[in-house]
Amino acid sequence: MFSLPSKRVFVLVLCFALLPLSVSAEATQSETSQGIRIEFVAGSHLRIENQFGDVDAEVWKENYVTVSATVEASKPLARSPVVIENRKQLLSIGIVRRPTDPAVVIKLTVKIPESAHAEIVTGKHSISLRGTPSSASLRSIGGDVTVGFSESPNADILARSVTGSVASTLPDFRTSSGHVLQGRLGAGAQTLRVNTQTGAISLALIAGPAAVSKPGPEESPIEPPRKPAGTPAPVSDTQEIGEGDVIRVDSQLVTLNLSVVDRNTSRGLVGLTQSDFRLFENGSEQNILQFESSSAPFDLMLLIDLSGSTRDVVSLIRAAALRFINAARSFDRIGIITFAGRPTLVAPLTLDRQALRQRVNAIETEAGDTKLYDAADFALTQLLQDTKNKRRTAVVLMSDGLDGNIPGVQGDGSKLSYDDLVNRVREFDGVLYALWLNTEYEALSPLDTQPEAFDAGHDRMKDMADAGGGAFYEVERLEDLAGAYERVVADLGTVYSLAYRPSDKTRDGKWRAIRVTVNRPNALARGKHGYYAN
Repeated sequence: MFSLPSKRVFVLVLCFALLPLSVSAEATQSETSQGIRIEFVAGSHLRIENQFGDVDAEVWKENYVTVSATVEASKPLARSPVVIENRKQLLSIGIVRRPTDPAVVIKLTVKIPESAHAEIVTGKHSISLRGTPSSASLRSIGGDVTVGFSESPNADILARSVTGSVASTLPDFRTSSGHVLQGRLGAGAQTLRVNTQTGAISLALIAGPAAVSKPGPEESPIEPPRKPAGTPAPVSDTQEIGEGDVIRVDSQLVTLNLSVVDRNTSRGLVGLTQSDFRLFENGSEQNILQFESSSAPFDLMLLIDLSGSTRDVVSLIRAAALRFINAARSFDRIGIITFAGRPTLVAPLTLDRQALRQRVNAIETEAGDTKLYDAADFALTQLLQDTKNKRRTAVVLMSDGLDGNIPGVQGDGSKLSYDDLVNRVREFDGVLYALWLNTEYEALSPLDTQPEAFDAGHDRMKDMADAGGGAFYEVERLEDLAGAYERVVADLGTVYSLAYRPSDKTRDGKWRAIRVTVNRPNALARGKHGYYAN
């Protein structure tokens, strides 16, 4: 709010509710004293990026998100700097400074539902989070990060500052050189990841419940910066920006990834163009708006089940993963996640093959029951958060499918249900490949895994691949895993990507069947069969 005496400062207060992930003509919108309110879809993903100021976030019990922005500028802005983009399962809020805009400092204040999967990113500015949503990823280059937990916290935490400090009043945590802190509060139901390059990280308990209720009418979105006593405040022009001033990017595109092969030879058909494809939804032809050839790059996430693996088994898995890395195209980024009781990010998405090989060679056995569905959900979230330049995405899952949620499988299962995972895979804009590893053995007692459970694991893996538009491979022996990985690499080289905006705009929750034809003799296109218009 304050500036050099020669300048007048304009403070723009933006107060509005964020759009839900699915927007339809029937969506209820109303302007209240707190701004525009639109309901938030439970369990959705929320990404907030502000390179021009701080982000102050608080978890609350309401089923919608609110955000207010305090903008300090030497003159009024021609348009709101806030941009909201809606995609399936992702609501993104960003700040854009146009070339004609004056220098600005923008503080975002956000209320986040407990069910949200939140990602908050800043540059040199700070992040503050009070309470924990379902999951949170907080990243800043040079800003400090502060997290406050309720008196009964329940979170799995990893905090890292490369050159700054990590301070905590939380009990029973492991630290290393003051730069890394890792631990679990309660059962670890929520996930918190905090990363900063040079900033300081502070973790502490806060008094009262973590999730706040709806703010009262007396609460103001403006928090003017402190000023030394005795210094007169300059004249300020305050402008309230309503719903119509917020830029919204309606990205309700349906994305299809199609493997196109010759029906007789099973060889990939290369060199196809957009004009070779026709796309139909519920029998009505659609206009293809985006097209990527089979040579376009991918972000690939290997998801590897290590539950119950011996050293010899892990050695074979490492060798197979190395074969995948060696066979993959050099311009495809690869990441690796292993799991048993919990997922571990072995390697983030990278083009550095040597770094990947080093990470793979360091993989060891993992203890814990098989929580496949939670691990798959984690992999999808990583791709959603980490993918750059809107690359195409794919998950390559290797498992026997025996999540503890399946009747007859011993041990604890995933928190996420199988049906919820399949729904999320259907909404995933990428491809999911499933490599089912046969680990069946003869059940000698009722405590052993029964044949029906192995069958269920097989069938669920197959259904996941079908929901994800990818191929399903049966791997009868672990020695055959490397060959299956190489077949996945070959299949990825046949994938074309199409996107369209449905001509039927209604969001009635019904199934929309998709059919694609290819203008080539004996061409066979494999991909997702449709989606639910939620």
